[in-house]
Amino acid sequence: MSKLKSVTVMFFRTLAPRMWFFIVVLCCVIFTFYFQMRVMRLEDSKHKLELAVARIQLREVDKRRSSDHLSSINTQDLVVIYNRVPKTGSTSFVGVAYDLCKQNGFHVLHINITGNMHALSLKNQFQFVWNVSLWNAMKPALYHGHLAFVDFARFGVSQRPLYINLIRKPLDRLVSYYYFLRHGDNFRPHLIRRKHGDKMTFDECVKLHQADCDPENMWLQIPFFCGHAAECWIPGNEWALAEAKKNLIDHYFLVGVTEELDDFIKLLEVALPSFFHGASSHYETSNRSHLRRTSQKVDPLPETVAEIQKSHIWKMENELYEYALEQFHYAKKRAVTIKDGGMTDKNQQFMYEKIRPK
Repeated sequence: MSKLKSVTVMFFRTLAPRMWFFIVVLCCVIFTFYFQMRVMRLEDSKHKLELAVARIQLREVDKRRSSDHLSSINTQDLVVIYNRVPKTGSTSFVGVAYDLCKQNGFHVLHINITGNMHALSLKNQFQFVWNVSLWNAMKPALYHGHLAFVDFARFGVSQRPLYINLIRKPLDRLVSYYYFLRHGDNFRPHLIRRKHGDKMTFDECVKLHQADCDPENMWLQIPFFCGHAAECWIPGNEWALAEAKKNLIDHYFLVGVTEELDDFIKLLEVALPSFFHGASSHYETSNRSHLRRTSQKVDPLPETVAEIQKSHIWKMENELYEYALEQFHYAKKRAVTIKDGGMTDKNQQFMYEKIRPK
């Protein structure tokens, strides 16, 4: 028994140093692993904190940018430019704007260009753009005049106006202008016009191939939408037509058609009420819808229409008209409901949701 006890004691004496060494090593490993985990957690927390700080900083920057941008957008600074094409019903429409400007709180200004020219010199384009942009005392404003489209972006201003316009069937516009130069209209019936006394009808003019009814005289709506590039004013230029279409889409808030002037006014009232609230009812009940009708106008004969429609100029001008008509009908379909001859706002709404990060 004593011998067994002695052997046991010797065994533990021999084992004890190894055990203690193993325990110490194990403890060192455990503590090392523990501290490494703590360091990793601290680094992870530091990384998360840095990300959180970065997000907060970005959010503050975005808020400042948004605030600065929103503060620069003010409906009281709104400028609308109506670069009206002659003989498209523009006088009737502008009359509505003049009637409403006081009650709706905006200014209406006519742009009068020397010699009734439709294109501005480069110097005058620059001055016009900056005058309109900086004349704060006149804002909000609707400018109107017979001038071609001016691209404000070319002249270094940050605020862009809203362009609007009306377009008319090209032959109807040409016939109206032909008789207007000879007989005037009911707006200023006593004013002697440039061709006063000329009794030749439009049909006779076409038959005799006279200059006043040359199809090239229809080349006006395309350059008005095309702008001030040289190609815009070359009759039959294909680039001019393409540019006119592009500008109509890219730069015009709304383009209506003379044949649907009342719908144009109604749609503007829905889309831009700060200017046109009450416009449709005023137009319908006032004499504006009957304003400025060309005197002694005679509709052309079918053979005259057929002759004009052979022209490449008519085809191009009519292509722009049909394009504008398609866009106008699309805008009308999206914005209003038509029922029993009336138009009501669809009251489409939009909202923001699922905004991240919170």
